[in-house]
Amino acid sequence: MTMTETTPVTEANPVSTELLVSLTDAAAAKVTELRSREGKEQAALRLFVKSGGCSGFSYGLAFDDQITGDDRVEDHGGVPVVIDNFSAQHVQGAEIDYVDSLMGSGFAINNPNAVSSCACGSSFNTDGSPAKAGGCH
Repeated sequence: MTMTETTPVTEANPVSTELLVSLTDAAAAKVTELRSREGKEQAALRLFVKSGGCSGFSYGLAFDDQITGDDRVEDHGGVPVVIDNFSAQHVQGAEIDYVDSLMGSGFAINNPNAVSSCACGSSFNTDGSPAKAGGCH
């Protein structure tokens, strides 16, 4: 992800008190562990949505220490979560979880705005249109 304009968390983009998304305890613990392991203790967790996948959109999570002027910054018990304006419209009310099971482990986005998703679960759409065949990667 390329950031062209960056600003620190300031009055221009303060930490939001009304939360757009939620972060489970399991996800917060995993983010804290990964930030420490990767030496990125000061980085925020960036949740983003991008065009692509067989259903139209896909989620992304990444550590980011650069905040753009239009980013929304939320504090989830000491774990900063950053969401850009485009992504915010698609993830309002979503929950970021971390699942560890026999079938695998990883972050999961439980999004009430996703009205359909592809069979592989890596993409979604919000308008109910069918997935495109062969689009999963």
